Amino acid sequence: MKKIVFLIFLIGCFATAQEEDKDKGKALRASNNITWEANKELAENNFVEAEADYRRAISKSNDNIAAPYNLGNAYYNEETYSEAYTRFKQAGEQASEKADKHRAYHNMGNVFMKNKEYQKAVEGYKEALRNDPTDEETRYNLALAKEMLKKEQDEQKNDQDNKDQEDKEDKKDKDQKNEGDNKEDKKGDQDKEENEDKGDEGDKGDEKKEENKEGEGDEKEEQKKQPDKGDQQKEQKQPRPNQLSPQQVQNLLEAMQNEEKKVQEKIDAKKVKGIKTKNEKDW
Repeated sequence: MKKIVFLIFLIGCFATAQEEDKDKGKALRASNNITWEANKELAENNFVEAEADYRRAISKSNDNIAAPYNLGNAYYNEETYSEAYTRFKQAGEQASEKADKHRAYHNMGNVFMKNKEYQKAVEGYKEALRNDPTDEETRYNLALAKEMLKKEQDEQKNDQDNKDQEDKEDKKDKDQKNEGDNKEDKKGDQDKEENEDKGDEGDKGDEKKEENKEGEGDEKEEQKKQPDKGDQQKEQKQPRPNQLSPQQVQNLLEAMQNEEKKVQEKIDAKKVKGIKTKNEKDW
């Protein structure tokens, strides 16, 4: 009984698989037919309709590797490299045959070369050669990608070295500038201190000048208060009002002496005469 049930189950699964394979086959045929139409439209330079048909073909069956691959080529020719890469990648992942994988990865390498992504291009060509080591075109492209990658790396290294050198020179210039600024600042501080010292000395000098002026003023005041020696001599030499000069005093004394002398002489004369003359009256 169990054997009969198991046999019926296997028959059912086989029938289902056949039905699914039949549906896949039918979808693949429909997808291939649409792909053929898209190829025709693309050959007639009708890119818009060809793109739409390729998309319809891809949606019909995942087993149709030609649809995404051909659509990738169409995008590549239109220089829409990001879309081209997506379709080549899809074709490579869905492909079961090594030949299909080789073509898909080879074209991915071409996309990376167009975008100057040389490291990724090297990896794409290497993957293509893993699926077909005999393809000389892929081998040549791989060598070219390696050469471009090395050139790019050398340029980047030179640019970095130049940048480092420029940074070093900039740093040196900045250091020299800062050193010069510091020297100027120090010099400015020294000049400021010297000016302040000079200012202090000037203030002291001003104070001394003020003191000298004050002293001179005091002396002048004293001089004003005290008579000048020359003035004193002038005062001594020149008679004041109602005051006789020494010469006048001397003249006056001499005159007085002369007068006294005259008076004395008169007195003496009278005395002599008195002796000689007698008074006639009898007192």
